[in-house]
Amino acid sequence: MEQRDRPMGHCTRANEVISLVGDKWTVHIVMLLTQGKRRFTEIERAVDGISRKMLTVTLRALERDGFVERTVYPTVPLRVEYCLTDLGFEMAEPLRALGNWAIANQERVFDARRRFDGQAGETMAINAHKERR
Repeated sequence: MEQRDRPMGHCTRANEVISLVGDKWTVHIVMLLTQGKRRFTEIERAVDGISRKMLTVTLRALERDGFVERTVYPTVPLRVEYCLTDLGFEMAEPLRALGNWAIANQERVFDARRRFDGQAGETMAINAHKERR
């Protein structure tokens, strides 16, 4: 079945899954966990700028969706480790490819923004001049 012949429900569900990785914390955490198991505090130190609450929320969401596995060790104090599941490792591959693409094309994007912002500024100046007449 070709993509255009698929019911729109497929797009809606795919968008729901894609939105999971659309936030900046998920990408950081998944890519960090490709390097191996990490404890909560290790992740917190490695992901610059994330709050404890946001880290907790993001890890829970990743666990819920099957990307991360949480293991609790019955020690005093409790030791908790997070690692990627097979699904999480599979997701890391397109994330890595997208990251490489973003790095390779960042200057093109920033150049386009500067051109656009310059044109928008010119348009606003012309419209303001016309309104004063």
